[in-house]
Amino acid sequence: MIAVIDYGAGNLQSVVKALHFIGCDCTITSRKDELLKADGAILPGVGSFADAMDCMNRSGAAEAVRSFIDSEKPLLGICLGLQLLFDGSDESPGVKGLGILKGSITKIPNADGTLKIPHMGWNSLDICQHSGIFQNIPEEAYVYFVHSYFLRADDENIVAARTHYGVDIDAAVQYRNIFATQFHPEKSGKVGLQLLHNFVEMTGRN
Repeated sequence: MIAVIDYGAGNLQSVVKALHFIGCDCTITSRKDELLKADGAILPGVGSFADAMDCMNRSGAAEAVRSFIDSEKPLLGICLGLQLLFDGSDESPGVKGLGILKGSITKIPNADGTLKIPHMGWNSLDICQHSGIFQNIPEEAYVYFVHSYFLRADDENIVAARTHYGVDIDAAVQYRNIFATQFHPEKSGKVGLQLLHNFVEMTGRN
């Protein structure tokens, strides 16, 4: 069973629908005991960094996520769910993230006004790691993004894929049992479904 973490600020239904499409059973939960029983977990996210962390702290989801990661079972963060794994974001100065990974979350620069912010649309990936969630994902695959802030990881060894939108963006990370994408696999067609299938395979469930 895959747990989709509900902390009151995530786009849950599109993730659930995609999991059902690939034949994966899942449950929506914010309870630590239920989460720890799951074979894998997905941390989705939409909206602002501050609102999401406030919801996570109030609901107990922040503690539950840390405990789940400590269990060494696979966790997948999506979009804001990727950013929440880091110490903080320039979007919400002074607000502490989960602090599990290290890197900076900053606004996509647009000094000359030529870019549309937020970045909404399809971009190709430069895949750095063809293992984990990127197994059988073709080079330069197109995936769907919706974001205004982007990651630069402190440790380039955890970066699994990059893209370019006015600036080089660390579009995905893989570290031990932690996987996360800035893009939305559930909205990325066949490529996204393959990525979700890869994640489910790593949990031992399908």
